[in-house]
This record gives sequence, structure tokens and C-alpha cells, in this order.
Amino acid sequence: MKSRQDARELDTGSGGAAGGSGLSDTVRLALRALRHRNFRLFTVGQTISLMGTWMQQVAVGWLVYRLTDSAFLLGIVGFVSQIPIFLLAPLAGVLADRYDRHRLVILTQVLAMVQAGVLAVLVLTDAVTITHIVILMALLGAVNGFDIPARQSFLHEMVGGREDLANAIALNSSMFNAARLVGPAVAGFLIAAVGEGVCILINAVSYIAVLVSLFAMRLPRRAPHASGGHMLHRLTEGFRYAFGFAPIRSILGLVALVSLAGVPFSILLPVVATRVLAGDARTLGFLMASVGLGALIGALWLASRRTVRGLGRVIVRAAFGFGACLIVVALSRTTWLSMLLLVGAGFAMMVQMAASNTILQTLVDDDKRGRVMSLYSMAFIGLSPIGSLVAGAVAAGAGAPAAFVAGGTVCCIAALGFARRLPALRAQVRPIYARLGIPPEVARGIQVATHQLTPSESDD
Repeated sequence: MKSRQDARELDTGSGGAAGGSGLSDTVRLALRALRHRNFRLFTVGQTISLMGTWMQQVAVGWLVYRLTDSAFLLGIVGFVSQIPIFLLAPLAGVLADRYDRHRLVILTQVLAMVQAGVLAVLVLTDAVTITHIVILMALLGAVNGFDIPARQSFLHEMVGGREDLANAIALNSSMFNAARLVGPAVAGFLIAAVGEGVCILINAVSYIAVLVSLFAMRLPRRAPHASGGHMLHRLTEGFRYAFGFAPIRSILGLVALVSLAGVPFSILLPVVATRVLAGDARTLGFLMASVGLGALIGALWLASRRTVRGLGRVIVRAAFGFGACLIVVALSRTTWLSMLLLVGAGFAMMVQMAASNTILQTLVDDDKRGRVMSLYSMAFIGLSPIGSLVAGAVAAGAGAPAAFVAGGTVCCIAALGFARRLPALRAQVRPIYARLGIPPEVARGIQVATHQLTPSESDD
């Protein structure tokens, strides 16, 4: 109970202890979700697994480019690996609201491990073709289409409610990007030393860690949700719930635009590493690690925030900053400057997406959490394959820098459009927080913030 009281004093900015203990209070606040055993287990296992995942992503990108020397085919592989998420996420959201999310996550992790194992064998035996890669990445996309909504909504169960949910989301993003920092850098050196197959094999083995953590969790049995209608009815109910409420609709819209135009920049990094910066696989590893470093810093910064106040303003600034970084990256011709700019891009991208996730998960009713998170998955990840296809085509025709400029410009425009809607959105959010039982000090922080900010900087 003492840790909860400490966090509440910090949230309100009151209490002499909070002001006097400084850094220790900030660290305690930033890591508060780790006091939950199930979340601690998940953090350790998932961090190890995600390092393997990022190693595989770099290896597959390099493999495709080595086999085909085609920026367009890089876009194709990015498209087929993520478009199933767009198509299947709504169905996955219904299943996550109806069935045991813990078991669903275990199943998806097992299937992803099998996919990585098959791909590793094909690469290590020199039997792999671009057709094999396309098929296996499409299968992984289908698995992820079910995994992401189930895993995102499962966070609520791992921390036992809403009190530490925002912190758990930020820490989940932190471990995702800690792995993003280490995995690509290791992959770059391994690819140069022993080839892509070893990286993919390491990913297959790394799934053991997250499976062990999932089986070690102690969770109450979650009974299947009452039917309440057939699948189509529940699917339609989820769409009406999300898109009928302007704050959720607006956040999802901004996430979708940024994912469509900006996030696909990562699939063009092999082109940037070789053709723009005249580098090799190690250069690609450094560029990917730079994005991960920025994203990790952004996630940790969000985890250390004392309240949810100001997140609307944060989302606008992050989306605009992300677009601006992409535009300037297009002008860089030196590796160190590109790395620095990609740190900024990774920071802004992660802050915008994680802050959006936090607001959505804070607002939704638990019986619709899976369906709303499936829409978030569609917007964040499901639309990026279409963006990958467009980015690959633009890069093939006009060069990778032109694709970066185009994507960055769209992100900046989308951020400005969202900023104009903030004054209308903030009034709709406050009563929802009160109805859903957000702690009073957080609700007060939101209300104070919205009164203190100018109309163009107001909260959600």
C-alpha cells in the first residue's frame, strides 16, 4: 500500500517526501508496474524474445535485398508480413474479448516460433527463395494479427486493473525498444560474420523465454464471455463503440495516418545504408539500433511521467516531430548524422504511439478492450504494409530520400489537423475518466491541465 501512496503523492505534486527523495521516487514511479509478479515474468521473457524478433527482422530485410537488389520487393515483403494484421485484427479482437487471453498469447507465440524455425532451416540450407520468404512472412503476419490485440489487452490482467496500466504500457514499449536497440546491432555483426540464417535461428530459440514466462504466471481462470450475439454482431458492436466516440476515433485516425505515411520508413533503411550512405550490413544495424535507442528513451520518458495530464499535447508534438525528423533524414549523407536524426525519429514515433495506446486503454470498458486494441493494431501495424508498398514504389522511382520527405510531410499535416480538434475532444474525455474510476488525483490533474493550456495545446 505504501508504493501506491507514494505514486499518488507524486502524481499530485504534493508531499514533502516526494519532493525530497527526487531521483529514487522517479525511478520507483517509472517501474511501479513491475511490482506485479505476472508482469515481471512477462517483461523478462518478452525482452529476450523481442531481441530475437528484431534480429530476424533485420536479417530478413538484408536477405531480401541481397537476393533481389530491389527496393520494391522490400516493400512487398513488408506488405505481406503486415497486411494480415489489418485483415484479421478485428476478428482477433472479438476472440480476445470472449476467450482466455493468456491461452491465446501462448498459442500465437508457439506458432511464431514454428515460423522462425522453418525459415531458419531454409536459409541455413541455402534452399530459401523469395517465394518462401513471402509465404512465411505472410504466415507470421497472420499469427501477429491474433497475437497483438490479445497481448495488448492482456496487459490489463497482468497488472490487475487500471491503476498501473499506463505504466505497464510504457514499460512494455520500453522493453520492445530495448530489444530494438540491441537486436539490430547484434544482427548487423552476425550477418556480416555468419549470415542471415543464424539470426533467424536465434529468434526461433528466443521464443522459449517468453513461453516459460507465460506458463509460470498465476492467473485466475477467465471464463468465456457471455455470447451477447454472433461474431458479426460483436464485431459491429466494437466498431460502433470505437468510432462513435470522437476522442477514440480521432486518436485512431492520427495513428493510422502516421503509420501509413511515416512508419514504413524502416523498410527502406537497407537502401539508405547501401545506396545513400555507401555502407553495409553493419551500417544497417547501426541505423536500426538508432531508431531503437530513440524509441527506448521515449518509452522510458513516458513511464516516468507522473500523470496522464498533457498527453494530447504530447501526441501532437511527437507526431509533428516524427515527420520533421524524416524530412531532415532525407537530406543527410553521413552515417553519424543519419543515426542522430533516427534517434529523434524513434523517440517521437514511440511517444506518439505509446501515448495514444495509453489514452485508449484508459478510456475503454474492459469487455470491449480486445476489440478497441484490435482497431489500434489495424491502425498502427495493419495499415503500414500499404505504406510499405507505396514507400517501396516511391523509392524505386524517385529514390529513398524522396519517400522519406513525402512520408514526413504527411505526418506533419496530420499532427496539425489533430491539434485543431483537441479543444473539442478534451471535454468528452473528463467525464469518461470519472465514470471508469480513474484515480481522483489523475482526474484532477487532467482537469487542471485543460484549464491551464491554451486552446491549441489542450488535453484530450
